[in-house]
Amino acid sequence: MDLLEILKNPIIAGILASIACGIVGAYVVVKRIVFISGGISHASFGGIGLGYFLGIDPILGALVFSLVSAVTMGMVSRRTRLSEDTAIGILWAIGMAIGILFVYLTPGYAPDLMSYLFGDILFVSSQEMILMLILDIIIGLVVFLLYKELLAISFDEEFSTVAGLPTERLYLILLCLVALTVVVLIRVVGIILVIALLTIPAAMARQFTHSFKKMMLLSVLWGIVFTQCGLWLSYLLDWPSGATIILVAGILFLASFFALQRRRHV
Repeated sequence: MDLLEILKNPIIAGILASIACGIVGAYVVVKRIVFISGGISHASFGGIGLGYFLGIDPILGALVFSLVSAVTMGMVSRRTRLSEDTAIGILWAIGMAIGILFVYLTPGYAPDLMSYLFGDILFVSSQEMILMLILDIIIGLVVFLLYKELLAISFDEEFSTVAGLPTERLYLILLCLVALTVVVLIRVVGIILVIALLTIPAAMARQFTHSFKKMMLLSVLWGIVFTQCGLWLSYLLDWPSGATIILVAGILFLASFFALQRRRHV
């Protein structure tokens, strides 16, 4: 079996993950909801633990917990006096605690637990790739149908409300898209590092264009560069794949940031 055959699934998984994080990450960066995205990703660990406890695919548990956490965080922050960062912090901690408890109560050893926490793109299965593809299609369709509305609330929610848009509903839909993206990224970089891959490609793309559509496209392309370079490096150096991908992303982002800053001051 040649190297390309071994890395076929990880390469495809990296591309699928880049599509999701590129599309949704652009909204996350523009809307400045990075913290709530981190809350959703960490709360999804409750679903991982529940999956182990019930004997089902932990990713399916994470999917349910991510969506429930997204809607709950959005509703609590909008409809109660609790500040958004406080609500996110509480639900973030509750989700992690539930996951830890369920893993503890599950008989035996959880062999793949570290891969869900820190990612392991080298061992993504065909079934997981099918789920990633389905979630990518759902994300793409929702964004295609609600592109202008989601863009409006991302840039100016107050004006969108005055214009008659259902801003709360659209905001919850956006958070659900973040939740789906989290599930796509879990096996690639893990729950702990999801927030980085969700934001770095979009933040880097924003440095090169003021067009949102171009930003989204560039974000996808940068995501592909990060995941593929990180994948090959992790394989060649025998490093953890999730951490290597994020390290590559961080280094390239900082390099581009300082290069552009220097160019502007010349």
